[in-house]
Amino acid sequence: MGCGDACPFYPGKRYEDWVLDDPAGQGIESVRVIRDDIKKRVEQLLSELLS
Repeated sequence: MGCGDACPFYPGKRYEDWVLDDPAGQGIESVRVIRDDIKKRVEQLLSELLS
């Protein structure tokens, strides 16, 4: 989720790399936008995985 760290690769697995703004030091309204974006992405991912 935007950490930029290298993660191990396992063939045959699905990987998601969500580029997200860092909420550190941002106001509550900006953090809410980030939160809502994560919620939307999780809901979409669940829908894809369960279909």
